[in-house]
Amino acid sequence: MKPSSKVLALAAFSAAIASASLPTMAADQDMEKCYGVVKAGHNDCATANSSCAGTSKSDSQSDAFVMVPEGLCDRLAGGSKTSS
Repeated sequence: MKPSSKVLALAAFSAAIASASLPTMAADQDMEKCYGVVKAGHNDCATANSSCAGTSKSDSQSDAFVMVPEGLCDRLAGGSKTSS
């Protein structure tokens, strides 16, 4: 095997091992909506003032939410489990 082939084979093997061992957050934890903590344009779904995900107009928009692991929203400054 050429040196470059060995490097490619090692990289492919490493990538396969890493991707197989990475847990997905949604599968491991319950998620909840957290309102009022989203940066403009980074909301997860439609709001009263924006038509779809990624269209919130301002930072910390009270009706825009992002999905976070359960229990985290209560610890975020400005976070709320209900839309204002």
